[in-house]
Amino acid sequence: MGESKDSVAEERPKWDNKVQYLLTCIGFAVGIGNVWRFPYLCQIYGGGAFLIPYLIALVFEGLPLLYLELAIGQRLRKSSIGVWSSISPMLGGVGIASMVVSFLVAMFYNTIIAWVLWYFFNSFQNPLPWSQCPLNESQTAYNTECEKSTPVNYFWYRETLNITPDIESSGSLQWWMVICLATAWSVIYICFIKGMESFGKAVYVTATFPYLVLTIFLIRGLTLPGATDGLVYLFTPDWEILKNPQVWLDAATQIFFSLSVAFGGLISFSSYNAERNDCERDALVVGITNSATSLYASIPIFSILGFKATTAFNSCRQDNILTLTNHFDISDQNITLENYDKWFNYLNLTHSGDMSTLPLKVCDLQNFLDQSASGTGLAFIIFTEAVLEMPGSQVWAVLFFVMLFSLGLSSMFGNIEGVITPLRELKLVPKWVPHEVLSGVVCLLSFLIGLIFTLGSGNYWVEVFNGYVGSVPLLIVAFFEIIGVIYVHGMKKFSEDIYFMTGRKPNIYWKACWMVISPVMLLVVLIAYVAIQATKYPTYPAWNPDYELFPETEMKPYPDWVFGIIVLLIVMPVISIPLVGLYNLIRCGIKKSSVKASPNPYNNEAFEIETEEQRKQRV
Repeated sequence: MGESKDSVAEERPKWDNKVQYLLTCIGFAVGIGNVWRFPYLCQIYGGGAFLIPYLIALVFEGLPLLYLELAIGQRLRKSSIGVWSSISPMLGGVGIASMVVSFLVAMFYNTIIAWVLWYFFNSFQNPLPWSQCPLNESQTAYNTECEKSTPVNYFWYRETLNITPDIESSGSLQWWMVICLATAWSVIYICFIKGMESFGKAVYVTATFPYLVLTIFLIRGLTLPGATDGLVYLFTPDWEILKNPQVWLDAATQIFFSLSVAFGGLISFSSYNAERNDCERDALVVGITNSATSLYASIPIFSILGFKATTAFNSCRQDNILTLTNHFDISDQNITLENYDKWFNYLNLTHSGDMSTLPLKVCDLQNFLDQSASGTGLAFIIFTEAVLEMPGSQVWAVLFFVMLFSLGLSSMFGNIEGVITPLRELKLVPKWVPHEVLSGVVCLLSFLIGLIFTLGSGNYWVEVFNGYVGSVPLLIVAFFEIIGVIYVHGMKKFSEDIYFMTGRKPNIYWKACWMVISPVMLLVVLIAYVAIQATKYPTYPAWNPDYELFPETEMKPYPDWVFGIIVLLIVMPVISIPLVGLYNLIRCGIKKSSVKASPNPYNNEAFEIETEEQRKQRV
């Protein structure tokens, strides 16, 4: 067994240098979610108060899991399939589960990159295409759906997605999205054509460029009017909200998914390291950089959203000033934004009857700040609308979407690595098949299946995959990873492995987390997540122009057949864990039965299954 391990180690490629490895891991961990998901959670969960459960989850759940994956991959020098099969054949299904999750996530994640490309291509137009409503078919008036909502909403839901009113109406393939998706997969293939040799070079750009853009946005955002309001809104702590258990649940899941553990990609990346590499320091660098990036990204994002809210607030007041000036014939009194409150209160006292009949808008800065959103809403609606108010809006739009593209691309490297390398270790692909061909087949297959996301109902399916593929399955995989390393491989042996690699054994903090704290937290989060989901039937927001409250989205329950697909998406990745365990258990039982039927003449005292090495020594 030692010889085979050494031979594998010799054949396995290695990183050009330590910086390349760290950038790849950081690029995989730091993704689009750092820019739109974390700021949103801070905003809705008490601003600075959210950092408390977030940091607790980082220290006791995120970092221990990250360190465990980097260490076990580096020591055994195999991908997710090989690592768990080496520890125990009964755990072989854990690696398969990681591979399936990576494949499913890659399919919908690259659709988001395709959306980014579409916006990037359109960002060179002047004016930006989402800045105004198009004319109707008769060219006599503006499009009704656009006027009811906003030009930004219309460009997203109609011009980009051409979305159907519900998930059951699939619609047709949107040719522009098919082209963007094909382009996204082509870029992935080009970067991955030589495996580590090619994407290892690409990360020098994809993992560092987002920080340059974030810094540019930070400098620009802090100089915009209203930026302070956005930052105060983001970081003002609301300590009462910490009593809500949902806050702790979302903090635990956010740090878990943000670090990209349980996908298998980090295990593969670390397996290309030298055996005596300080993986503990690597885990701390990657984990802390990931969380620091989330905080760093929140500052320019909410500076710009504060600017957008202030602009909308001032525009609302200007409309009211125009209404008041026309009605009361006080144009010579020079009502301005500065003395608006004074005049408004004065007119309320002196002309309360007239004031109550006027179509005045409710102008509340807090309400405009509350209009921030997460996910696609933040990137393709809220932020694109804010960019319209900035001088040189095309430049800022291009920079923003190039940044998102870089973040998404570096994350995709880890997802594809989590698929291709395990396929090799499963021996499902003959050795003579070149890496270029295997990568091409995986990308082509992913593209063809991913065409479902380019239908009119595609956005609804992205929400389904995003909400359920990357949730329960990853929690289950991570739980079995800790159990496999600490209680099957053994804490003592794992400590010796780490001592061999780093020159020091893990301290009490790491041991306590691996043996008790982290698995308990994972179990609690898993049970709480399932319990919360079980209390309500899943629903989704539908963009329906016929809805009576349009342009608000209509919340609809998923049809039964879609709910069945949701259950399948949760079960399908992790079903390999019990199936592979059961298969090996039955296989072991059959071997025992066959040996008992023909006793071993070399051992009459006790029954024992010989390993291949023992058999050779005996013969």
